[in-house]
Amino acid sequence: MDLLCNAYSTNSDDEPESEPKSKPISRNPLFPPSKRPRPRPEFSYPLTEPRSVPLPNQLYSSLHNETPVAGRYISKRERALSGSIVPTVPEPGPSQNPTVTKPVLGSISESDIPHDILSSLRYRPKRRVQQSRLSGRLFAALCCHTKAVNTIQWSPTHPHLLASAGMDHSICIWNVWSRHQKLARAFSFHNAAVNDVKWSPQGLFVLSCGYDSSLRLIDVEKGIETQNFKEEQVIRVIKFHPDNPNLFLSGGSKGSIRLWDIRRGKVVHEYIRGLGPILDVEFTINGKQFISSSDVSGVNMSENSVIVWDISREVPLSNQVYVEAYTCPCIRHHPFDPYFVAQSNGNYIAIFSSSPPFRLDKYRRYENHVVSGFPIKCNFSLDGEKLVSGSSDGSIYIYNCRSTKLDRKIKAYEQSCIDVAIHPILPDIIASCNWHGDISVFE
Repeated sequence: MDLLCNAYSTNSDDEPESEPKSKPISRNPLFPPSKRPRPRPEFSYPLTEPRSVPLPNQLYSSLHNETPVAGRYISKRERALSGSIVPTVPEPGPSQNPTVTKPVLGSISESDIPHDILSSLRYRPKRRVQQSRLSGRLFAALCCHTKAVNTIQWSPTHPHLLASAGMDHSICIWNVWSRHQKLARAFSFHNAAVNDVKWSPQGLFVLSCGYDSSLRLIDVEKGIETQNFKEEQVIRVIKFHPDNPNLFLSGGSKGSIRLWDIRRGKVVHEYIRGLGPILDVEFTINGKQFISSSDVSGVNMSENSVIVWDISREVPLSNQVYVEAYTCPCIRHHPFDPYFVAQSNGNYIAIFSSSPPFRLDKYRRYENHVVSGFPIKCNFSLDGEKLVSGSSDGSIYIYNCRSTKLDRKIKAYEQSCIDVAIHPILPDIIASCNWHGDISVFE
């Protein structure tokens, strides 16, 4: 019996006595570990060593699906090695690795901008600027995103640039007045939908967050990721501190709000109160407090819907600010006056005092637009006289801040208008985005 076992256990004649062991994937010369260059810091942001991106499994799937040549004998050794040897893969093209494919598409400089526009962008008013009447004319249609655009924001330091983030995992940087290519950068560092993107007050950097539970600081000029902050929850919203550009808030799906320090690369404060998913955060004018909005539909605790926090003491300062059974997907503080507004799913914008006891104004609110469960956002104008809001009916609503009356309605899309952003220098320029992936600039 032993002789029979030994006879059947030996390899075939065309095989060596021992099968070669497959090498680890990381040692294969065809796939060296990806390295991203380490840039020199231009501001106070520290740069961390980028991590190697794991190889996608789909690179090896073609070997298993390879059709053998008809009539050719496949030995036992070849069948064994077919599951271990990495096939030769052609050089990756733009469609094979979208994360690293040419993020630089156009120019982010002012050289392509017409002279009259450039002169207007360089004029920065020191006082309140009188808001001119919007004509509602479509100036530019920016199309690149393939799914819904969640947010847009003008750069405060380079006002000719507009950033957008979408459900298609991408972040786009637009040179809006460029005579040539308006799409200047396209980043795909996230491997899931991007919820929010914010320009850094320190120049050509953007901070983004998304469903991959990461926050990424990106150098827009060089097209590289300089820092990656990891969390254990989906990050829904981020906000830079108004006085310290090295600090920013993050709010996530598990109700956790954290204050990060970019220089140290870690959390310096955490704000815990058993909240639902965080929908938005907003700093007050003095930067010593911030307001948070959370989803209370699951916990049925409306007193946690809108909370005012003390930043340094990590304690809430408010109690039952908003007790109606509606969530508020957007919080915005007035640029000059001591009050803030909250976009409510009750199809109106509520007004609150930003001084204790942070009371709701029961006699005034902004109505006529529709929210219908979408994450509709709103923003104040440069002079603080207008409040502009998106709407699920695809229109842009412009309200008078003092009277709360509707001044103008602009039909922008057939789908829901998600976000609106008024230009920081030119008061008669409004950018908007919709649920279909379109971005429009009106003047």
